Formats: sequence, structure tokens, C-alpha cells
Amino acid sequence: MVTRGSGPIRVVLVDDHEMVVEGLKAMLGAFRSRVRVVGHCIGAEDAVEVITGLAPDIVLCDVRMRGSSGLDLCRRVLQRDPASRIVLLSVHDDEQYLFQAVRAGACGYLLKDIGGADLVRQIESAHAGTTVLDPGMAARAVDTAARMQSNEFWPGSRHGLTQRESEILSHMVTGMSNRAIAGRLVISDETVKSHLRSIYRKLDVGDRTGAVAAALREGIFR
Repeated sequence: MVTRGSGPIRVVLVDDHEMVVEGLKAMLGAFRSRVRVVGHCIGAEDAVEVITGLAPDIVLCDVRMRGSSGLDLCRRVLQRDPASRIVLLSVHDDEQYLFQAVRAGACGYLLKDIGGADLVRQIESAHAGTTVLDPGMAARAVDTAARMQSNEFWPGSRHGLTQRESEILSHMVTGMSNRAIAGRLVISDETVKSHLRSIYRKLDVGDRTGAVAAALREGIFR
């Protein structure tokens, strides 16, 4: 196994889109004296073994990937090596993902529109032991956490559901179909399906029936 040492911060990239990986390599390549990409994985399938073998200082990992998620990968890597430092990258400007990332043990949550210089600074901060968060999301998350704690939020917020997901789940409980929900909310069927996948994950269920049962069991809608 490679051991952690001095010199540029050693980084492993994990994303299921090769274009994103190559873009990050090019971006970080301009800062070779400060960071060095020592490996990458296209998708999460072999990522645990790659990360364990290379023992990078920082892992930059996508939040959502086909067949898996950066959150699941984060948990598996930390089970192997609790000292690992994992920063999740996402296009999702949703503080609920940020909360889930922190609960999973990630040391950071950044948006993919971050510039190269800022990303390197955040990597350096994460390597130094700081939890790094997108500034705008961090500000909103503080307000969200306070309102959730005082029960001033929407049904399901304590389970990590966004307001839209809560709305969709409420319609599911009344028996509405995906198409009917899409029509009611003026969104596409695919958007409804995307929200359903997120709802299932957050409620730890496998299907629509399980989600409705969880909503009733947990008293989400009173």
C-alpha cells in the first residue's frame, strides 16, 4: 500500500463521466506544485480498492453515479480507512445533499461550477483538517437546520426530503400515479421518476409501496 507523505497533495478522482474526470485533471494540472492527481475511477465499482491501494490525501467524488452514489462510496471507504478525507462534488445545489454528505462522513461538499484556484484552495483546507462547503449552500444550510430543529419546515424535512419531494410523496400517499403527479405539478414524468428515486433512497425503501408505508408509519403527513 502507498503511504501518505509530503509534497503535493495526492488526489484520486471518482466520477461516472469520463469527460468530468478529464476536465478535473486538466483543471488541477495547472497547479502541479500544490496538487497531483494520482489515480481516477470512472464510476464507483472499483473505487474502494483503488482508493485503498493508492491511499490518497484527498478523494474528489461525484455525489450521484449510475448504480451507486458518492454517499455510499464515502461510507465504504471510511469503513476501510477512517482517516480518509473525501470531498463530494455535485451539480445539486440542495442543502439536503449537503446534510447527507456530512452524515456520511465526507469532509466537504462543493459544486462542480467551482473554479480551479478555488478548488485547489478547498482541497488544501480539507487536507489541513477543515470541513469545506460551498459558501452559498453553507449559509442556507444553517438556516435550514435551525428551522428543521424548531419544526418550522415542511413534512418529511427531518427525513432529508426536499420540499418538492415531500409534495410528491404526499400525492403518492393519496394514490396518484406518476403521470397524474406530473400533471398536477407541471413537470415531466422523468422528473417525477428522478424525485422518486431520491425519496426511496432517503426513506431507505425499494419502491412506491414502501415509500407510502414509510410515510404512514413515520407520521410524515399528519
